[in-house]
Amino acid sequence: MNYIIFGGSGFIGTHLIHLLRSECMKEQDKIYDLDIVMPGEEGVVPGIVEKNEGVRYIRCDVRKHIEADFETTADDIIFNLSAVHRTPGHRDREYFETNIRGAENITEFAEKHGIRKILFTSSIAPYGAAEALKTERSLPMPNTPYGISKLTAEKIHEKWSVRDSSRELTILRPGIVYGKGEHGNMTRLYKGIKGHYYFYAGRKDTVKACIYVKDLVRFMKYRMIDHSFRGSDVINCTFDPPYTIEQICEAMKKATELSSRIPMINGTVLMTAAKVIGPVGGKKVGIHPDRVKKLMVSTNISGKKLADTGFSFGYTLEESFRDWFRDCGEEGLY
Repeated sequence: MNYIIFGGSGFIGTHLIHLLRSECMKEQDKIYDLDIVMPGEEGVVPGIVEKNEGVRYIRCDVRKHIEADFETTADDIIFNLSAVHRTPGHRDREYFETNIRGAENITEFAEKHGIRKILFTSSIAPYGAAEALKTERSLPMPNTPYGISKLTAEKIHEKWSVRDSSRELTILRPGIVYGKGEHGNMTRLYKGIKGHYYFYAGRKDTVKACIYVKDLVRFMKYRMIDHSFRGSDVINCTFDPPYTIEQICEAMKKATELSSRIPMINGTVLMTAAKVIGPVGGKKVGIHPDRVKKLMVSTNISGKKLADTGFSFGYTLEESFRDWFRDCGEEGLY
């Protein structure tokens, strides 16, 4: 059988390939990484996936019709990780072109080749910004182009699923995903604490749903390889209950032996400063209106449904930071 990963050269994909190679592959199995970037290029995490036997890297733009030059089987599994996701960082059109057109082309590929299993990594962005706890049954109210594009992509996958009762579709909505190679919110948080320039944006109780990348890919395996099911399902991927930003900061400090005291700055003052600094380079250190706003609004996402599947997390919050720190060595978290 084949493990076909669209967007497998990125942060989550490299960890997934590492897990599949170490725990899942049998003698005849193959891993195909179809991505617009290749190993050694932007988006690939050094030291996790390099020169892997049994892995074939194929340059692929999911915005275009997808052709396979390898033999597929009905037992193959597709992992659709491809996305334009960084916010801010892209024009509105780019989110729709990649996330929606990609979903259309990947499900068309599965249809053409008779592949019955797809896992799609969506996002918590379809819920929109809100303080209230969100479950999988909550009404989606996306308020960004990214969130809208991801919700639309979910519906495209669901449309593919209902056309054949033997198909299996899992849609994952991860919170903040962190670990080696992330280069995102958690990495900036660590650098900010270490460099004494991170501060609480008006409050310490902002809820930030998150999951360690190694547990996320372990759940992908648990769901798609270790178990079988029919139909489609949507599952939030986050610790349950989700942690506050203060709990995250304190766990990170303890795991990485940082002793910095984190001050709190008035939210209105901070937003005003971000509007001034942001356009002239503030995005590099997180002082950008969109990022400051994200710091001040909770992503209060329930992970109870994931917990009820019987899956066991391999790490607590503090243990995950310690493991990440150990993976990166003297360079700190990246």
